[in-house]
Amino acid sequence: MEITLYDKRGEPTAYIAEDKETIYLWDGHAVAYLDTDKVYGFNGCHLGWFIQGIIYDNNGQKIGFIQSKCPSITSISPIKSIKSIKSIKSIRSIPNIRPILSSGYSNQELEAFLEAGT
Repeated sequence: MEITLYDKRGEPTAYIAEDKETIYLWDGHAVAYLDTDKVYGFNGCHLGWFIQGIIYDNNGQKIGFIQSKCPSITSISPIKSIKSIKSIKSIRSIPNIRPILSSGYSNQELEAFLEAGT
């Protein structure tokens, strides 16, 4: 089952594919993937963490959410585009040291955050 990821306003922005690893945007582009609790871009950059249904950026601020963790009422998800072929994963960078997780929200948009991995 695919898992929708919402931004802090409750807008569906991306989803985790049925493989429970690959993160796609609604336009069908694979932009990132999960490795245990870490979020990596296909370019090998460590983007942040996925902990208990919340994506945190490298500053420890909340940036993405599964529906049950979203701080806003969630919108209905649009129809997904056909998935594009995934890029080959680049060699992963060493992950940043996990910061103290904040209750605050990142100023960056979830889509831009994930696209930094392409």
